[in-house]
Amino acid sequence: MSDFLVSMIAYLGVISGAISGVIEARRADMDLVGACAVAFITALGGGTLRDFCLGRFPVFWVEETGYGIISLVVALLAFYSTRFLGLTSKSMLIPDALGLGMFSILGAEYALQLNTSFFVATLMGIVTGVFGGVLRDVICNKIPLVFGKKTQLYATCSLVGSVVYILLIQLGFDQGFASFTGILLCVLMRLLAVRYNVRLPDPINL
Repeated sequence: MSDFLVSMIAYLGVISGAISGVIEARRADMDLVGACAVAFITALGGGTLRDFCLGRFPVFWVEETGYGIISLVVALLAFYSTRFLGLTSKSMLIPDALGLGMFSILGAEYALQLNTSFFVATLMGIVTGVFGGVLRDVICNKIPLVFGKKTQLYATCSLVGSVVYILLIQLGFDQGFASFTGILLCVLMRLLAVRYNVRLPDPINL
């Protein structure tokens, strides 16, 4: 994938993650420092774990400080904007879904660059897409959204988006098209799952 496309997806993912982090922090009644910390961790946490797993050092936001800077700038802007808005659980849906889609494809791409297996690339997509949100919810004293019994499809959306992206790349499709398709599929799956309350099936009681 071209450096420009990787950077564009990464920055958009960081922005989406930071916004979702601020919204959750505001709902938890945190101050500016707390909101910025949650935004930073939400935006960069999944990618940091991915880089540790793949042995990529320094991690991406240390190597390119712009990611950290933009996450804090967005956090500041979002914090003072959300003060005037009524925040509900649905306020976070779109930025969270966008971050999930973009980070999932980015994680899979970084893994493919290191010639990892299909399985590892898919797993890194899920880790990158999901883990920032897990950290966000833990810091905000909530059961992570992805682990909630009543949560609509979440990690599954990341899985599908990552798998579709990797398959399209292996089939020789243009990387821009593969990225757009994987992100769009992940985001739409998440939004539709929430809209129609689609969840993984519960175990059958025998």
